[in-house]
Amino acid sequence: MNTFDYITLRKRADLKNIAAEWFHCKWGVPTEAYLECMEAYLKKETEYGWYFCMNGDKIVGGMGVIENDFHDRKDLTPNVCAVYTEKDYRCKGIAGHLLNMVVDDMKSKGITPIYLATDHTDFYERYGWEFLCMVQGDGDPNMTRMYIHR
Repeated sequence: MNTFDYITLRKRADLKNIAAEWFHCKWGVPTEAYLECMEAYLKKETEYGWYFCMNGDKIVGGMGVIENDFHDRKDLTPNVCAVYTEKDYRCKGIAGHLLNMVVDDMKSKGITPIYLATDHTDFYERYGWEFLCMVQGDGDPNMTRMYIHR
């Protein structure tokens, strides 16, 4: 049975470069964009954090919190972003645990509500997220779903 460790980047700042590259490989967003956000978090310029599920020294799941996740509703902030769990680790509760960790962390810092843009349906509702509205993604011809966690 796997034992997972759930951590923030502040607990393992040494993962910054590895994590930025990991997210880049999953989403195609430039590594530098992740590094910039992670640096701001590590320097405490923002409380918008980065969260990971580790299996030993391997990142198997992760997500972050940023100002805006590439959509037209700049008033809906902050946004959970880059939600990803490695295929071999899905259906083990990792994403749900990370989502709850993010919500709890943001609430402990007085940051609420938080938002999440996704094309998925039925998944986020299991973790207390509510559908809010449709938003237009930057450069995306289709609208996407925006969720809120209060």
